Amino acid sequence: MSFHGGLIGIIVACWLFARRHGVGFLEIADAVAVVAPIGLFFGRIANFINAELWGRVTTMPWGVVFPGAGPEPRHPSQLYEAFLEGLVLFVVLQIMARGARDPATAGKLGGIFLAGYGLARFTVEFFREPDAHLGYLLGFLTMGQLLSLPMIAAGLLLILYARGGLQALSGRRG
Repeated sequence: MSFHGGLIGIIVACWLFARRHGVGFLEIADAVAVVAPIGLFFGRIANFINAELWGRVTTMPWGVVFPGAGPEPRHPSQLYEAFLEGLVLFVVLQIMARGARDPATAGKLGGIFLAGYGLARFTVEFFREPDAHLGYLLGFLTMGQLLSLPMIAAGLLLILYARGGLQALSGRRG
């Protein structure tokens, strides 16, 4: 399952849960965001163990020869993703989640997650083999990179919203 499609499903589930239980959607999204990197970490480790979603051919000494990917060593891009999307993003979110929750900043952690995941994924895509049926789009970007750009933008907008920045830009007073 594609991460981006799964994300849409999680957003819908959070919205339905929040609506049913009378809780703010952004508060639920923040709670899910701080633990999501754990699942991403183990998912990427599973991708590595299953020899799927391998990286581009490399001459680096840590290159891995994956079954079904030819005789050339490839970047273990699954491990790069496990590190950035899993460990690094988890640590950043745990640091940002410390202290008392301020309902006025709901959405900040979800925004950090979206922007952080999008940046990590965009970066790792430079080392990951593009989908065979898609190749490169616009000549140099992969589908993963193109799908990550709206995530980064949405994350930054959520962070700005949580800080009160969108209200200031619109001229409305909160």
